[in-house]
Parts: sequence; C-alpha cells; structure tokens
Amino acid sequence: MAKVSVFDMTGNKVSETELADAVFGIEPNEAVMHAMVVNYLANQRQGTQSTLTRTEVRGGGRKPWRQKGTGHARQGSIRAPQWTHGGVALGPKPRDYSYALNKKVRRLAMKSALSSKVLDNNIIVLDNLTATEYKTKTMVAMLKALNVEGKALLVTAEADQKVIKSASNIAGVKTAAVNTLNVYDILNYDKFIVSKDAVAKIEEVYAK
Repeated sequence: MAKVSVFDMTGNKVSETELADAVFGIEPNEAVMHAMVVNYLANQRQGTQSTLTRTEVRGGGRKPWRQKGTGHARQGSIRAPQWTHGGVALGPKPRDYSYALNKKVRRLAMKSALSSKVLDNNIIVLDNLTATEYKTKTMVAMLKALNVEGKALLVTAEADQKVIKSASNIAGVKTAAVNTLNVYDILNYDKFIVSKDAVAKIEEVYAK
C-alpha cells in the first residue's frame, strides 16, 4: 500500500495514511482513461446546433425565371443552397451525442486516474476539509499553506456548500463530492486535494 502524508488546512503534517493498492496503486491504463475523457466530453455536448434547409428558409416559392431561353442556368428557387440567403446543404441538425461505456471500463478508468495522481505525487490528503463560514480567504490561505499552484480539485465526502461557495471564486479551483467525481476532472486539474473521509469513501466504492 502507498503511504502518504496527511496534512491539516494550515499545511502542517499531522499523520500518515495508507492508500488501497486496488484503487490508488494500479498501473494506469491510458487507453481506458482516454476513452472515458472522450465519453465525458461527448456527453457534455448539447447538440442543439441547427441550420435551415432550403425547405425551411423563408421565400423562394416560385421559379425565378423560365427554364429555357434566358441564357441563365436553370434555377428552381432562389432559396437553393447555391444562392445567397439560400438554405444550407447537409448542415447540422439537433442530435444526441451521448453514449455509454460499460461499468468495468468506467471503474478501471477511475482507478487509473486516481493511481496516476499518486504516481505523479499530485495527491494531497487532508485530515479535514471544511469551512466554518462562507469565506474565499479561508480556501486561499489553505492552498497557499499547502504550496498549491496551478489548477486544483478539492474533493469532499459529501457536498459541503460552505466549501463549494468559498472556493467558487478562486480561478483554477473546482470542488467535487465523491459521488460527482469523474475521470476528466481528476486528469484536468494539477493537484488532487482530498479529505481523509473522502478517501475512505472512494476506497469503499472502488476497492470491490
């Protein structure tokens, strides 16, 4: 089992804890993580883009000129795609981009992402991640005490509104509860800052 230091919110080391190898100590599978990230991004797409076809553009009800004898190319409507203000040929229409990956792939991707953070020494375990009041200054002070630079993901066992609101104004910082954790966020943020009780909950869910 990997042994990591446990810090308090003032940046002082208070103890050590062991992380389960079944969750935090596997060989990261890059192909599976890539598949999960692509799936996540596809599922975030709204798919609401839409263009008007020649049947949907207003106007163009009659033939602009007769078929023969004018010297012009034959035309059937001024709303055909080759005309200015005409319809769009083969343009996008509303569609659903989402698709599902099987449970084994999702679990392996999550464990691979968590293990990659341990391998890169980008995981910070806190004995407690809480806020007594809605203050951005509290979270800024914690990040400074932990020497965190760049993007950071703060993970709590349950959704804590005071932590969420206190961190929401800090650029490059995102909060997540264990039940909303996803592979994309783990890989997208430089530091993975997680409370000790959240680690226990992650291991409970993914160690099986």
